[in-house]
Amino acid sequence: MLEELGISAGTGIIALVALYFIIKYAVKNGITEAYEEITGKEIKDDLDEILEKERTKKDKS
Repeated sequence: MLEELGISAGTGIIALVALYFIIKYAVKNGITEAYEEITGKEIKDDLDEILEKERTKKDKS
């Protein structure tokens, strides 16, 4: 089928891999923006809070 369009198998695979990463980063950025819009906090702030809680738990143990 790809041969009829003038696309070899290697080119098709490269195109699919590129499309995969484009969609992956688009979804990741969309989720990040939606989360920040809903909560009003940046994700980095939440990660810092989570890491700090884990550190205090380890220190108490």
